[in-house]
Amino acid sequence: MKMPVQLDEKAFRNALGTFATGVTIVTTRGPDGEDVGLTANSFNSVSLDPPLVLWSLAKTSKSIEAFTQATHFAVHILAADQEPLSNQFAKRGIDKFAGVALERGEGGIPLIKGCGARFQCRAAYQYEGGDHVILVGEVSAFEHDQRDPLLFYKGRYALATQRGEENGAPDSAAICDDDLSHLLQRAYFYLLTPVRQQRERHGISLHEHYLMSVLMASGGKTVDQINDIIGYTGVISTPEIAEALVARSLVQKLPGAVGMPRLWLTPMGQRMMIEVIAAAKAMEADALLDFGEDEKRLLKRLVQRLLAGAERSVDERVGNHMDLLKQITNVRATVGQ
Repeated sequence: MKMPVQLDEKAFRNALGTFATGVTIVTTRGPDGEDVGLTANSFNSVSLDPPLVLWSLAKTSKSIEAFTQATHFAVHILAADQEPLSNQFAKRGIDKFAGVALERGEGGIPLIKGCGARFQCRAAYQYEGGDHVILVGEVSAFEHDQRDPLLFYKGRYALATQRGEENGAPDSAAICDDDLSHLLQRAYFYLLTPVRQQRERHGISLHEHYLMSVLMASGGKTVDQINDIIGYTGVISTPEIAEALVARSLVQKLPGAVGMPRLWLTPMGQRMMIEVIAAAKAMEADALLDFGEDEKRLLKRLVQRLLAGAERSVDERVGNHMDLLKQITNVRATVGQ
């Protein structure tokens, strides 16, 4: 007799998590007529003719009786912006349908509006699957749209991104377009062009613009505090730059602690910065015109991760540099003894 294989359950679960899945909500109507629903990512297609789909439910689920006795159920594939809905139906001990817009399908089952796709099913087969029951349904009706799906990967929600089409060997321009630094520099140049034009129209230098941008976000800063914020750019503010803006009535100085004056934008300075920011936002909106909301969020998340990695790398290089300087200093001290 073959003995069952003993697996590390946690490691096995983590290995399965490397397979990215969609996220669904499955609904039905219980024997007492009450709406029942839960979040599941075990959904899969089975057959086109007849149209069959399946999903599985843990035998320990409180909803097991409702679904194993149901004559109909519905599978809702969630769109990328429906993460809150997924979380709502994953919770226990609450009214999962509270605030959810519903329709009614075959057998009176609840149908959630606004999902990426929706399949109404007649219960067809049930199979034992270890600690789960496998439920197979024959699709009687479905609908879908072109929204990006919500994904689940390695125990976390994720967003999908589509790869571009590849058309033959890249030319020299395409090679540049494959260089991340080049792409970021081009994006920076195009997005900041209207900002540069606006500040030049107002006679504001780059250094003055950086100083005023910090004060627009949070006033009451000293020159040193402003440099702490913008230092990574290589642009440095000086007391002379601040004084020039004060002379133009764009910035005002107010007394601060220990005799350090703090800088604030004047109403004139605020109006000027609002015009600059409006130009930047208009350019951003134009650049993202062909992006869906999900793609915009994904782009911002990826850039944030890129920045976090870049900042960490810079910190590590600075740390290594300081360690090297300490070693050199120690060697010199030893040699001098």
